[in-house]
Amino acid sequence: MTTFPNSPRLLKGGLVLIDPETARVKRIISLQYNPESLSRTLQVQGFGEGGERSEALRLKGPAVETIKLDAEIDATDQLEFPEQNQNTVEHGIQPQLAVLETLVHPTSDQLNSNNQLAQSGTLEIIPMESLLSLFVWSKNRIVPVRVTDFSITEEAFDPALNPIRAKVSLGMRVLSVDDLGFQHKGGSLFMSYLQTKERLAAKVAAGSFGTLGIGGIP
Repeated sequence: MTTFPNSPRLLKGGLVLIDPETARVKRIISLQYNPESLSRTLQVQGFGEGGERSEALRLKGPAVETIKLDAEIDATDQLEFPEQNQNTVEHGIQPQLAVLETLVHPTSDQLNSNNQLAQSGTLEIIPMESLLSLFVWSKNRIVPVRVTDFSITEEAFDPALNPIRAKVSLGMRVLSVDDLGFQHKGGSLFMSYLQTKERLAAKVAAGSFGTLGIGGIP
């Protein structure tokens, strides 16, 4: 298939996993197909109902933002050329699904290590820390996230029962400086994300009272 030489390059959304201590990139996960829609919810962190009147306009911190998307993974095209896609012929899309599933599991090494500590009588076992996940949706949206819910619907299988087509639903919570602190790499990335929003908001021309049908504030 040929493309026009001046056609724009299609960017893909995805996730980047980095070491939370060193910020070293451990893995890049790009979505096979960009979702047709992406939903975001921002929950305001105010002081709630019943607070003092002096606190009615105060904010405790950044809004809690959640992101949800549905992505598709399909190996049909690869299976048309089995000589070039032996991995897909043997496993279907299980490797791609496994990569996403590692986002919500501790590693087997971490589990074995904690089990050994427990067997040796260690009283306090430190909770296992995962890699820091960054959700990337263009250069203007690079945000630290925690995957909060994850579901897979496998829709087609090969003769060996390997899945060859699936829909993946991802729910993510944006991690802010309230979660990570200002010195954490994720915290600095959140601040950059927030500052990008402010720069974009400044590009919108201010409205006028006339467009609201009033002459001013009474």
